[in-house]
Amino acid sequence: MTKLAEQFKQGADQAWESLAEGWRELGARASGALTRFRPAQSATEKSISPTGADERDHGPVSFGRWAFMAADVFDDDDTVIVRIEAPGLRREDFNIELHGDTLSVWGEKRSDREITRGRYSVVQCAYGSFRREVVLPAAVQADKTKAHYRDGVLRIELPKTDAARARRIAVTAG
Repeated sequence: MTKLAEQFKQGADQAWESLAEGWRELGARASGALTRFRPAQSATEKSISPTGADERDHGPVSFGRWAFMAADVFDDDDTVIVRIEAPGLRREDFNIELHGDTLSVWGEKRSDREITRGRYSVVQCAYGSFRREVVLPAAVQADKTKAHYRDGVLRIELPKTDAARARRIAVTAG
């Protein structure tokens, strides 16, 4: 292989690897935004694992299985605020836990529709159990955390630990 061809191959390999790395990074960032909804389970299987360890398929479902549960994470001097869009739920449908730096929200969205006749031609709403995890940007005090659900938005306020709070440092002359 000529030197020019080898340089071209090396440059193409580097460009390809850079492109692949960009796609991997984009995939990693976006993977948390989609939330899988599992179909409702029988009464004996009703509890949802807080660890999310049960990944088996529960069979066919007549409603959408994936939904976008958008989350905003706001980090100010004293508090981390997480907002999750979750329309169509009630406050008692949510379970919230903190594991280290990861906030886990899970529950079940139940269908209130009773299908007696006809059929759906478009189904875009997801029903069943769900789980959404958000990595927090700072250490927080779990025992002082507050959660509110209003107008389809779950708002979780997590006070930072003293060590994680921002502090101003005065600059002196000299």
